[in-house]
Amino acid sequence: MPLHPYPPKVRFDGGDLDCGNGLLLAIRQQMDRLESGELLEILSTEISVPQDLPAWCRLTGNELVHHVQTGRQHAFLVSKGKFVAPPLGATANAAPAGTTRRAVMPAPAAARPVVRPSAAPPPAPAPAIAPLAVLGVGSWPRPAWLLDALQRRLEGKLDEATFESFADDAVRLCVDAQRRAGVDVVCDGEQRRDSYASFVASRLDNCQLVPIGDLVAYVDHPEEFAAELQALDVPPTVRHPAVFGPLSRPRPIAVHEAHFVRTLCDLPIKVALPGPYLLTRTMWLECVSDRAYRDREALALDVVRVLREEIAELLAAGVALVQLDEPVLSEVVFGRSRENRSFMCGALGKRLETNAELSFAGDLLDAVAAGFPRERLAMHVCRGNWTPDESVALAGDYGPLLPLLSRAPVGTLFLELCTPRAGDERVLASLPRDKRVGVGVVNQKHAEVESVAAICAKAEKLIALLGAERVLLNPDCGFATFATNPISSAAVAQAKLAAMAQAAQVLRARHGLA
Repeated sequence: MPLHPYPPKVRFDGGDLDCGNGLLLAIRQQMDRLESGELLEILSTEISVPQDLPAWCRLTGNELVHHVQTGRQHAFLVSKGKFVAPPLGATANAAPAGTTRRAVMPAPAAARPVVRPSAAPPPAPAPAIAPLAVLGVGSWPRPAWLLDALQRRLEGKLDEATFESFADDAVRLCVDAQRRAGVDVVCDGEQRRDSYASFVASRLDNCQLVPIGDLVAYVDHPEEFAAELQALDVPPTVRHPAVFGPLSRPRPIAVHEAHFVRTLCDLPIKVALPGPYLLTRTMWLECVSDRAYRDREALALDVVRVLREEIAELLAAGVALVQLDEPVLSEVVFGRSRENRSFMCGALGKRLETNAELSFAGDLLDAVAAGFPRERLAMHVCRGNWTPDESVALAGDYGPLLPLLSRAPVGTLFLELCTPRAGDERVLASLPRDKRVGVGVVNQKHAEVESVAAICAKAEKLIALLGAERVLLNPDCGFATFATNPISSAAVAQAKLAAMAQAAQVLRARHGLA
C-alpha cells in the first residue's frame, strides 16, 4: 500500500542525518533537480527532523504535502514550490520502484597545495587610473534571459558552455552601457555571478550554494529568522556558500571575467572579489564547516590562500584594480549585539567582541595583500544593499572603522557616502595620504538620477578634505548586488553613471585636472 496519497518524482533516504549536519545540503541537491510542483519523498530516522523540516518548508516556499511515521522511520512528501493535486485519474510521472537515493555528504576533494609568492606570476603593467575617474562599484542588472539561464545552471539544468554564451552576451551589453555613459574604468557587471560573494561556491571545491532560506537549521529560533528575513526585505532564494570540506581553487574565480572584458575595450579594468573577512564569516556554518575545519580561523587560512592565488593571476592579466568587498565590517560596528545573528551580507555566525573582530579582519586583509602592489588593490565598504528600502539597512559614520580603513593594505577605499546613513564624511579627513577614496556620489537605491550639480557638491566635500588628486567617483554600491534582486534598472544605472561622467568633466576643469 502506498505511503502517500501522491507518488513522488524522486525518493530520497536521509538516514540519521539531522538538518544541521548536512541533511539540508543533500535535500537541496535533490530539490534543485525537480521542476516546480514535482514531489520529493524524504525518509529519515533522525528524531529532530519532524520538527525542523516543516519549518524549512515554510521558510523556503516549498510545501509539505504529507508525513507518515512507520516505527522509527518518518516519510515526508515535499513539493518543490506550491503543490497542485493532479486531476483524478491522471497518471503521475513517479519514481520507479527501487530507485531511492541515499543521502551522502559530497566527498571532499583533496585540497590543493599552497602557492608560494615565488611561484605566483608577477603583475603585468596596467593603465593608471586618473584622479576624479568615474567607475562603478561592481554589479549591474542582469537581463531576464540571463537570470533564467543562471537559475537553470544553479539547478544543474544548463551546461556550463551554454551558460557562458548567454553571459558573454550580457557582459557585452553591460560594457557597452558603461562606455556610452562615459566611465573611465570598466567592469563586467558581475553578470556571471548569482551574487557579489556567494558565486565563489561555484568556482571552488568543497563548497555548495544553498538559498539562505535553507539555513533555518542553523539558527536558534527558525520562525523569528523567517520573520526577520521578511521584515528586512530579504528574498529567501538569495544563495549562500556552505563549506563541507577543505577549500581549493581548481579553476579561477574571476580571471576569466577579466579576460573576456579585455576583448571588448581598452579601458582600465576593475574586478571585485569578496574579501577574506566576508568570506570567512559567510562560509563558516557550525555543524557543517567544522567537519573540515576546527574553527573559522583555520578556514580563514584557506580563504586567504585561494584569494592570493586569484589576485596574483588577475594582476598578471593586467587588471588595473582588484577590489575586495568587505561590507560585513559595518555589521561588526553597527549591527546588533554579538550574541545575536544577523542577515547582513549572509554573515549568520556569531561574532566576537567588536575590537577582536576588527583585528581579525585587519589581519586577514594584511595576509591577502602581502607582497602585492597596494596601488592595484582596493576595498569597498557599505551598509547593506539587498533592498532599496533605506530604513532596514545599517547606519553610522565611518569613525568606528577608521583605524581599520587607515591600516588596510590597499591604495583605494570605495565608500558609501551619498546616503545619509553614511553619516558625516569629515571623519575621513585623517586617512593616510597614500589612500585614495572612491566617493559614493549617487545612491543606487533611488530611481531618481542625481543632477550634475548635486554630484559635484558631494564630491567637493571630499575634495576639500582630501584634495582632488585623491578622489574618485562611484555609486554608493552595486546596482544589482544579488542577481535576482536588482536595486536599479539598467537604464537608471546608465543614466547615473552618465551624470557622474558629466560631473567629473566639470570637476576636472574646476581643479585643473582636465
